[in-house]
Amino acid sequence: MRFLFLILFSGFFHSTAIWQTDIEKAKQAAHTEHKLILLNFSGSDWCGPCIRLHKEIFDAAVFEKFADDKLVLVNADFPRLKKNQLSKEQQQKNDQLADAYNRDGAFPLTLLLDADGKVLKKWDGMPKGSADEFTNQLKAAVDASK
Repeated sequence: MRFLFLILFSGFFHSTAIWQTDIEKAKQAAHTEHKLILLNFSGSDWCGPCIRLHKEIFDAAVFEKFADDKLVLVNADFPRLKKNQLSKEQQQKNDQLADAYNRDGAFPLTLLLDADGKVLKKWDGMPKGSADEFTNQLKAAVDASK
């Protein structure tokens, strides 16, 4: 019984960042909540640096706490394995995002956008440093945008 309580208790305090897949809904949320958008282009089942970025930085508690307060997160995933294939609708949305923000096909590519979709900062590839360092870069960019 104590074990079950600990699992429930720890899950209550550990929030995982929620990644959206629709940029238009993200823009609406960013306007409403007065937040910026963090857009990540990822190859979740084939891109080693993309997988590392999510595990080492985006899953870190320091990033998640900051993101919950200041960001609307959007993931544009481009998986290659058939078992991870996106719906045609989602693939079309991701292709449109790539046409607008990632014409060179860089993976991973992370962009900080304002609520209208204007690029404020760009990270091409795996950001150097720890989750703390990346989060501090985000904080500085968010503060500079005010």
